[in-house]
Amino acid sequence: MVPYGQQDDQEVAWFTGSDPCWLPARRAARLATARTTLLGDDPVTAALGEDLRALAGPTGGPGPAEDDTTGRHLVVGTLERLTPEVLGTELTAALGSADVPAGEGFAVLARGGRVLLTAARPAGLRHGLGWLLRSQPGGWPAGDLVHVEEPRVDLRVLDHWDNMTDGPMGVVERGYAGDSIFFADGRVRTDAAALARVRDYARLVSSIGVNAVCLNNVNVHAAEAHLLDEHLDDVARVAAVLDAHGVRTLLSVDFSAPISLGGLDTADPLDERVAAWWAGVTKRVATTLPGFGGYVVKADSENRPGPHTYGRTHADGANCLAAALAPFDAVVFWRCFVYDCHQDWRDRSTDRARAAHDHFARLDGQFAPNAVLQVKNGPMDFQVREPVSPLLGALPRTGVAVEFQITQEYTGQQKHLCHLGQQWSEVLRFDLHAHGGGEPLRVADVAARSRRAGGAPTGVVGVANVGTDANWTGHALAQANLYAFGRLAWDPGLDPDLLLREWVEQTFELPADLAGELVEVMSRSWAVYESYTAPLGVGWMVRPGHHYGPDVDGYEYTPWGTYHFADRDGIGVDRTVATGTGYTAQYPAGWARVYEDVRTCPDELLLFFHHVPYSHVLAGGSTVVQHVYDTRFAGVEAVEESAATWERIAGHVPAATAENVRQRFAEQLRSAREWRDQVNTYFFRKSGVPDAAGRRIH
Repeated sequence: MVPYGQQDDQEVAWFTGSDPCWLPARRAARLATARTTLLGDDPVTAALGEDLRALAGPTGGPGPAEDDTTGRHLVVGTLERLTPEVLGTELTAALGSADVPAGEGFAVLARGGRVLLTAARPAGLRHGLGWLLRSQPGGWPAGDLVHVEEPRVDLRVLDHWDNMTDGPMGVVERGYAGDSIFFADGRVRTDAAALARVRDYARLVSSIGVNAVCLNNVNVHAAEAHLLDEHLDDVARVAAVLDAHGVRTLLSVDFSAPISLGGLDTADPLDERVAAWWAGVTKRVATTLPGFGGYVVKADSENRPGPHTYGRTHADGANCLAAALAPFDAVVFWRCFVYDCHQDWRDRSTDRARAAHDHFARLDGQFAPNAVLQVKNGPMDFQVREPVSPLLGALPRTGVAVEFQITQEYTGQQKHLCHLGQQWSEVLRFDLHAHGGGEPLRVADVAARSRRAGGAPTGVVGVANVGTDANWTGHALAQANLYAFGRLAWDPGLDPDLLLREWVEQTFELPADLAGELVEVMSRSWAVYESYTAPLGVGWMVRPGHHYGPDVDGYEYTPWGTYHFADRDGIGVDRTVATGTGYTAQYPAGWARVYEDVRTCPDELLLFFHHVPYSHVLAGGSTVVQHVYDTRFAGVEAVEESAATWERIAGHVPAATAENVRQRFAEQLRSAREWRDQVNTYFFRKSGVPDAAGRRIH
């Protein structure tokens, strides 16, 4: 057996030396024997033709399918380009009975050894090629086929937190896979190698359904502010590469740019001069950047400027930019990560978890049709476990995008294996109306509302996890998080374990038993990571600043609002209406009742909602403190087992991948033991309760 990753000349031509992740050329081996007819001269179709030439040899020109002498003929083109003369009798008949979607969906039709890949829009062809390579062994249907598919979500976005210059958290803020693929040394990277890397990235993400990428950090520094002016032509070169693969370009912008770039004395969104400045700048940006999709804004958050400076609302701020973007079919993503980051830790009436709902729910219906509120999946900050944000269900008249964090800021920083597909799927399937009667409203329904009811645009956003590392993601297995995000953004109802199997099968060539073992190890890795880190939904307990490794009291007496309130008697945050911050009341009545009552609150979220004694008995029969001890020890054992499983797999994957993952498991095991010892020792010293199993606690 020849393991995947040993690139031959064809694969190098396909991905120019970059790791092709789940798109290796071997998946398209049978395309190499097919005649290909490519129809269209738009940038997306032209780039797709380049890809097909790399995979399948010279691309044929338009011509009748009957002329094919190999038995295989691939026809690729949008609906408007198709004619019976090109398709031939069988494909014409098949197309007549297929309902091809109007948007970014696609259809793949196979008849008698001939295959048609078509879509209403060129971007759909990219997504369809991804499906063809993913779902058909060798990239070619074995028999007759009619497959029609369209995304359930309109906006499927990757946000890069990339900076143009190095800073306290690196060139990529919260990046764990090398430097930025877009920026270096204060400039946009436009050399041939960098643009080839962007092309490879665009191939990857368009194949899984992503249709937009934001290039720069939501924390816009002085250098990145000038992406709107002096660096705009260089941005256009990057945007052209993305656009050719059906991926639109977004830019994060500084709310105070009218002052810093425009020389105005105000950034008041209701000032006519400010509105005119944004309109002028946006026109220049939109007419310069191929595939321009809009702006991302972080305002009035963590010391960033915003409309509150001028006594205006977030709707005022968002609508100012939305008006400038509207003529160009572009949107403003307005982040709802707004809270008091100068909180007095002694004041238990202030609750960071409440902040997003308090700020935005009352503004529902006041936002422009092309303004999308970007809401984190939980109310805090991408913790390994927190409840679903109640704001996601509180904006029925507003465009909403749910935001996930692919980069593993709080989940092991791509040094630990922590596959997040299960977490995201759990959030997307969460019924905001459960236990309260009425029609179910899942988070996935909120993200796809425009497809259900024709309302404002909605979407799913992920904070990207890639960089210049040879394998893109630092930890080779962290590629699966990027893959799962794109597939779930396309269809939130997909089974995360099925997606894992897809990724493993496409990325490696493993015996069936070992492939199953790898899927199992990765599937449980989120639960394993949770088991040795912060318990029962309390969150944080990480080292301040860089957020890696345990520091149980690290944020306890800081202004960030990230507390666990442990004392000699108990631990947890009281967020009830009866005696706490009242946060539970932000949920619909059914969930509010569940979370308010300590007897019905799910164990995994107990300490998020309640302050309880260490002797409190969980649903499983264990006390809180004993649960902490047991799970920390079990977590370390699980990492040991996962590392041993990888050793059985390592001989069947490329040597570089085997060693990369081996080193990551060694660090994960070291860190898991540190987490176990620090957390257990902390709880033992606070509670004075010994471990019932008599294990060593320091």
